[in-house]
Amino acid sequence: MTDQRSTQLPVADTSAVRRAFFRLLASEKRRATVAVGLHLIAAVAAAVAPILLGDMLDRIAAGSGKAEVDRLALGLLASIVAVVVFTWAGTFVSYRLGERLSARMRVQFVDRALRLPMPVVEQAGSGDLMTRSSADVPEAGVLFRDGLPQVTVSLLKVLVFFAAMLVASPLLGLCMLVVVPPLYIGTRWYLKRGRRGYLAEREAESEIGDTIGASADGARTTEAYRLGDQRDAAGDATVARHWKAARYTLFLRSVYFPFLDGAYALPTAAVLLVGGAFYFDGTVTLGTVATCAVLTRQIMFPIDHILMWVEKVQRGIAAMSRIEGVAEAEDTEETATADRPVDGTVDLTDVRYAYPTSPRDVLHGVTLSVPAGQRLAVVGPSGAGKSTLARLISGSDVPREGRAAIGGVDVAALPLDERRKRVTLVTQEHHVFTASLRDNLILAKAGATDEELHEALAAVGADWAFDLPEGLDTPLGGKNRELDAASAQQIALARIILADPDVVILDEATAMLDPRAARDTERALGAVLEGRTVIAIAHRLHTAHDADRIAVVEDGRVAELGSHDELIALGGHYADLWKAWHGEGTSRNSAQHGEGTSRDSTQHGAAAPAREGAVESPEDEAFAAAKSLSRKKNQAPGFRPGPALAREHHHKSEHPPTRY
Repeated sequence: MTDQRSTQLPVADTSAVRRAFFRLLASEKRRATVAVGLHLIAAVAAAVAPILLGDMLDRIAAGSGKAEVDRLALGLLASIVAVVVFTWAGTFVSYRLGERLSARMRVQFVDRALRLPMPVVEQAGSGDLMTRSSADVPEAGVLFRDGLPQVTVSLLKVLVFFAAMLVASPLLGLCMLVVVPPLYIGTRWYLKRGRRGYLAEREAESEIGDTIGASADGARTTEAYRLGDQRDAAGDATVARHWKAARYTLFLRSVYFPFLDGAYALPTAAVLLVGGAFYFDGTVTLGTVATCAVLTRQIMFPIDHILMWVEKVQRGIAAMSRIEGVAEAEDTEETATADRPVDGTVDLTDVRYAYPTSPRDVLHGVTLSVPAGQRLAVVGPSGAGKSTLARLISGSDVPREGRAAIGGVDVAALPLDERRKRVTLVTQEHHVFTASLRDNLILAKAGATDEELHEALAAVGADWAFDLPEGLDTPLGGKNRELDAASAQQIALARIILADPDVVILDEATAMLDPRAARDTERALGAVLEGRTVIAIAHRLHTAHDADRIAVVEDGRVAELGSHDELIALGGHYADLWKAWHGEGTSRNSAQHGEGTSRDSTQHGAAAPAREGAVESPEDEAFAAAKSLSRKKNQAPGFRPGPALAREHHHKSEHPPTRY
C-alpha cells in the first residue's frame, strides 16, 4: 500500500505553535487580564485561611481571650467566602475567554482550509483535512476552553501558597523544594517523548480517516474489481499503526503518573519531620507547623492538577501543531501580482506539466489562444490531458514550463479571491451542502435575490426546484431531502450563472444529465453566458458541434484546432471521431462485442473491470474507431506541437483549420 504519510499536510513546529497561541491570547488581552486578576485574588484569599488557622492555634495555646479568637474565626470565614466568590467569577470569565479563543481558532482554521490550493488537498487526501477539523480542532479547543483557565489558576495557587509558606516559616517553606527534582526529571522524560508520540497518534488517526473515506467513496469500484480483501488489508494496516502509536502514549502515561503519586508524598513528609524537630527545639510554634502542613497539602493539589494537564496539554499542542500546519500549506498572497486581467482571453504558451507523483509530462508544449467571449470545446480520449488543461487554465495547477494567462495576466499569480472571481472550474464531481436550497446557491453570490436564484435554476433546467414544498428554503442533504446526481449537478451549474465569472471551464459538467437534458442545459448556459469565455471539456460530441472552435487533444498535445465544419472538411481525427460517433465507423473492440455507438448512449450500473485497450465512454469508443480509420489512411502516428496561434478577436475562426 502507498505510504500516505508522505503526502499529508504539514505539521507546525513548537515555536510556530507558541507564536500562534500567544497571538490568539493577545486578541483577548482585556478578558485575559480580568481572569488572571480574579483568580489571583481567589488564590491570595485561599492562602490567608491556613495562616489565620495557624494563628488561632497559637493564640488558643497561649490562652488568648475568646473575642480575639472569634475575630480570627470571622477572618477565616471571610477568606473562605472570598475564595468561593472570586473563584466563581474568575472561572466564569476564564471559560468565556476559552470559548472565544476556541471559536476564533475554529473560524481561522476554516478560513485557512478554504484557501488551500487544490493540489495540496488532493495530495493530502480528504481524511487528513477532515481529521484536523473534526478531531484536532476540538482537541485544541479543550486546551483553550478548559486547560488554559485551569492551568492558569493552578499556577497562581502554587505561587501564592509557596509565598505564604515562606512568609510563615522560610525553613519549612524550603522543604517544599524536595519535590522539585523528581518532578523535573519525570516531567522532562515525559515531555521529551510525549510530543512525538501524540503527533504519531494523530497522524495514524488521519490515515484511518483516509482509508475509510477511500473505501467508502470507492465502494462500487472495490466491488467491481473485487478489491475487498485489499481494502480490508489496508484498513488493518492503518489500525495496526494507530494501535502501536496509542500503545506508546499509554506506556508513557503508565510510567509518568504513578511516578508523580510517589513524588507527592515527599513535601508533606519533609514538612512534618522537619517541623516536628523545629517545634521540639523551640524554633517554630505549633501553629506555624500546622499552617505549613496545611499549605503543603493545598499546594500539592494545584501541582497535581498542572501535571495531570500535562498529558492533555501535550495532546492539545500536538493538535495545534497540525492545525497551524494548514497555514504553512495555505495559498499565500505574498507573491501575488497586482495586475488584473483586462478581459477573458485565455492564452497558453508552450505549456508543459507533470504531476508531482510522476516525472513524466502529461502536457507537451501546448500553445493555445481563446479570445474573450469565445466558446471552445476540447475533445479527446480519456487520459489525453483535457482535464489537466482545464486545471491549468483555472489556476488550480501551475505549469512546469510555459505560461497560462487570462487577460494577459498569469492566472496562478492572481490573488486567490481575484482568481475565484475571474475563472470558475465546474467538474462532474459536485456537492450539495446540508443546508437549504437557497444557502446552496448563494455561496456563489451572497446578495442574490429570489428572482436571480429562480432565473439561475430555470436556466439549467432545474424544474424540480419549483415544486419543492418550501421552495428555496427547502432543506437539502443529510437527513433532509436527498438529490440525485443530475439535480446536484444542476445546482452546481446554477452557481456558475450566479457567480458570473469572466472564464467558465466546464469539465464534463453535464455528464450526469441524460443526453437530451445535457444539450438543452448547455445551450441554455451558452445563452446566459453570452460574452463570457467558455471552455468545455466535451463528454458528448454535440457539445463540440455547438462550440465556436474545437481543440482535439491527444497524448498531451493539441492535434487539431478549428470549427466543426472546418475540422470535418479537414478529414483528420475529429472527422473520423464524428463519423464513428454517428455509427459510420465502429471500433474493432465494438465489432467484436456486437456493440455500436450512439450519440445518445448512456451507461448505467457499476463499471466493469477495466482492461488494456478498453474504452470508458462513447467518445472513447469513437476515438478507438477514429484511430483505426486514421491508421487505414496511413496518417503519421503522434503529433508535434505547432506554432503559436494568432489571437482572434471574434467568435468564429476565420483561420484555416490547423493540424499539428
